[in-house]
Parts: sequence; structure tokens; C-alpha cells
Amino acid sequence: MAIPFQNIRNARLTIPFPTADSSECPLDTPSIYLNSELSLLRFQRRVLEEARDPGNPLLERVKFLAILSSNLDEFFMVRVAGLLQQIESGVETLSVDGRAPSAQLESIRAEAISLIEETYATYQNALVPQLAASRIRISGYGSLEPDQRKRLDAYFWESIYPVLTPLAFDRGRPFPHISNLSLNLAVVVRDPAGAEHFARVKVPDTIRQLVPVPQDANQEPSRDVFVWIEDVILANLHLLFPGLEIAEAHPFHVTRDAEVAIKEIETDDLLATIEEAVWQRRFRDVVRLLVNAKMPAPLLDILTTNLEIESSGVYRVDGPLNLGRLRQLTGLERPDLKDRPFLPQAPAALLAKDSDFFAAIQHEDVLLHHPFDSFQPVVEFLQRAARDPACWPSR
Repeated sequence: MAIPFQNIRNARLTIPFPTADSSECPLDTPSIYLNSELSLLRFQRRVLEEARDPGNPLLERVKFLAILSSNLDEFFMVRVAGLLQQIESGVETLSVDGRAPSAQLESIRAEAISLIEETYATYQNALVPQLAASRIRISGYGSLEPDQRKRLDAYFWESIYPVLTPLAFDRGRPFPHISNLSLNLAVVVRDPAGAEHFARVKVPDTIRQLVPVPQDANQEPSRDVFVWIEDVILANLHLLFPGLEIAEAHPFHVTRDAEVAIKEIETDDLLATIEEAVWQRRFRDVVRLLVNAKMPAPLLDILTTNLEIESSGVYRVDGPLNLGRLRQLTGLERPDLKDRPFLPQAPAALLAKDSDFFAAIQHEDVLLHHPFDSFQPVVEFLQRAARDPACWPSR
């Protein structure tokens, strides 16, 4: 039964509060509060649960895992960066739950490590096998057939090689700038004299991160096979360093501080200030370094020293870095692995072909609930009102 609006408006909302004496539990007691940063990380577990839920279509689960990866990037860029700024500024203000900034960072690291481990376990043990069972295979370069590798190598020459720029680091050349959220390869090369040198190769983000493996005529139909772009680059890395031996090569992913306070009242041009703040994100402090679990300590030391990041900001993972790139798979034409498209409806009063739009809303109010109701009536309303202001109903 519908309740009249005026009854809802005049109704009193009764919320039961504890009747115990407030002196028994003062409102400034830290134990009664939750830490906002840890609460946000625990919310990310709810996103992970959607990726784990077998009741969701498979590609929707992949999408949730990609969303989780992007959310964690944002968490470190803003929340963790804010805590690090407090420590650098000597701020010792306790959070509402009684934690100092350094204590919050320790708790965040423990929670983040656990969440990242569970995320990669979900990817490796659940999603990858189920994708393969659904004829979508994410393969390693070494497991491909010789003909497939040959076609991928040709793709490397045509599309990837032209946009790669290796940058060396030694006494005569400064450490290259590593931009925010970029995926890179840390490479150690050995010259004929046996001397080792460090180089960085940035993985281009303008190219598909999951490279489709070209199929031959004998390949079974309706099968999608992909290889991560960094695997293709690693397999052809010797072409970037002719005459040198590749001693080590491992991917790493950098997250920088993006917490920028903009005081609107004190700025003359807010847009210019925001543009400058966004540009400066590329050069701010590194707050997280994501590396492959197999990266050796000497190579990691080169990165942490030059990126000026403590060991507490290093996270090792066993799998491809930046799972947000999995979002590419959601573009596959596999409606059987996705949610059914939702088609918003328009109210019946506005659907009649012969009815006048303004006559309909003059006859009765029409409530649109987006996104369940179509936004098209709003567009038509504005278009007609702009064309003919005289059609506005008089009240």
C-alpha cells in the first residue's frame, strides 16, 4: 500500500540509542570507532567477493577484479600518500580510533598484503582456469606453438618495437623518470667485457595489454588466446640491446602520490591550478612499488634507492602486475559470459505516439527514476523547450 507523501514528511524517525550511562563509554573512546583507511580496504574485499562469486557471469567477475586493482591504485595514491605526508610533516595527530600515522601504515600494509595475495589467488586459481574452460586462454609466451610465437614476433616488430625507448642508467646518465601508474621492465644487460648495466624499458599503455595470438586455419574455432604484452617484449628484449647479453629482466609498477590539496578560495584560476596539480602527479613521491616475486634483491635495491621508497612500500606479487588491464577482456563479444544488457524504460504516459509531451506532464506529474527509467524523456523535454518556449505549460 502506498503511503501519502505528507505522512512520510511529517513522520518521526525513531532511532534506538544505548540507554547506558554515557560515562561508561565516553564518545572520545578510540575503541568504539573504526579506522577509515582500514574500513576502505575492507570494503575492497566486498569487490573481491564479487569477483569470487560464481553466481556472477565470468567476464563480470573479471571486471570486478580489474576494478579492485584500480581501486587499490587510487587508495595508495590518495589515502596512503596522505598518511606519508603527515609523517614527513611531523604530524602526530591520532586518528579517531587512536592510531598514529605510522601505526596506520603498518596496519594498512598487513591488510593490503593479505588482500593482494587473495586477489592473485582468485586470478590464478579461479578466473584463469574458468576462462580457459570458456575458450578464453591467457597463455605464457613459452607455452605457445612455434608458429604462434613467430606471428607474435612479427607483431612485435610492426606494432611494439617502434614505440619502445630503452633508457640506460649509469654514472654518466641519471636514473630515468618513472611516471605514475606506469608498467616498466627493469633490465640488467652484460657487455662483452662482463660489466653489467641497468636499463629501463617502459611498457607502452597505448597498445592492447593482452595481445591476441594470431590463429592459423587449423586452430579450433571460437577460441581466444592472449599473451600479456610484457611477455612479448621480454621474449624479444635482445633486439633492443644488440651485442649485449640480457642478464635479468623483471616488470615493476609504480604508484605515486596524487594527494593534492587545492584551496579554491586562494587561487585565481581554479582550472589552471587543477591542471598543474594533475601534471605534478607524474613527479611526486613514490608511495608503492609493485614488483614480480622473482625480482632479485640487487635489482630491487637499485629501484628502491633511486625511487627513494622504503622497503615497507614494496609489494611482491606472483603474477602479472596491474590486473586492472584485465578490463580489456570485457570487450569480447561473449554475451554468454556477461550480464544481460539492461534497457531502461520510459513511463507509459510519455510513450503514447499521439500524446503531446507537455500535455502529458500538465495532466499529471511524471517521476523518472534513473537509471531504471530512460533519460531520453529529459533530453526531449529540453530539446522541445529550447525549440519552442511557448509550449511550456501555464500553471
